[in-house]
Amino acid sequence: MKAIVQDKFGSPDAVLELRDIDKPVVGDDEVLVRVRAASANTYGWDIPASLRYIGRIAVGLRKPRNSIPGLDLAGQIEAVGKNVGQLQPGDEVFGWCKGSFAEYVAVSEDALAPKPANLTFEQAAVVPISGFTALQGLRDKGRLQAGQHVLIVGAAGGVGIFAVQIAKSFGAEVTGVCSTGNLDLVRSIGADQVIDYTQVDFTQTGQRHDLILDMAGDRSLSDLRRALSPQGTLVMVGQSSIAASDQSYFKAIGRWLGALVLSLFIRQKLRALIQTRSQEDLVALKELIEAGKVTPVIGAHYPLSEVSKAIRHFEEGHARGKVAITV
Repeated sequence: MKAIVQDKFGSPDAVLELRDIDKPVVGDDEVLVRVRAASANTYGWDIPASLRYIGRIAVGLRKPRNSIPGLDLAGQIEAVGKNVGQLQPGDEVFGWCKGSFAEYVAVSEDALAPKPANLTFEQAAVVPISGFTALQGLRDKGRLQAGQHVLIVGAAGGVGIFAVQIAKSFGAEVTGVCSTGNLDLVRSIGADQVIDYTQVDFTQTGQRHDLILDMAGDRSLSDLRRALSPQGTLVMVGQSSIAASDQSYFKAIGRWLGALVLSLFIRQKLRALIQTRSQEDLVALKELIEAGKVTPVIGAHYPLSEVSKAIRHFEEGHARGKVAITV
């Protein structure tokens, strides 16, 4: 089978190579998925030198622990292990795994759910990781309630697109912050108000929000607190890329630690999100999608052979919605 292989750390153009490799062997508790689509996420392409022994704990010290990158997938079950009870060959599924940039992947059935009936494979493949982040940021960290006012900073990005729609499905009033070219897009997915950050500083308008979900990660805590109600909640998702520069990575860590300490002395709640993956949340996203409350937005499509271009497009930080990879 064909797969994207990464043997070392570096820029995507330098380290990602399309190769012919053996098809994976399915374990007793796994299924073999014929991958039809995946999506671009930032994950350990290039780690700053000063983070060699910190950042690489998660992804490998001398070389990537997982030689085939890719996290999101959608496809069809081709074979099942002897202990698998819920899925059968021919089922269309979506979910997460290690190594989705390949024609086939062996994955635990607990990491999959039936593909939403109203989505294509490409649409389904861009949902899991970004969908988890948006759902958990709003529901778990933000404790969002109907009628609350929510500000989504980075509303046109991969997570923001889901966050706007999920917040609306919870009954919130949503304001999206994005660039000039994305105003109509953010309105079209349900935002009640949109703010063009190139024209308006949302921290200086006098508006206060019950919940701020920040994907941009480029504003100070004091700025964000000005836009937060006296007992509101700030959930910080931004600057999650381990491929960021040394300076921005340590700045993000410092910002998160500063928020944790400050929260001990103020009524506002300042929280950092560490996303988790669960089949339960995957099913929750599926139900929102099939109910017509959430629809993925794909801003760019690339074939498997052009994964490095897809990653570069994604990491530029200005992608509209998600970047899909057709396998």
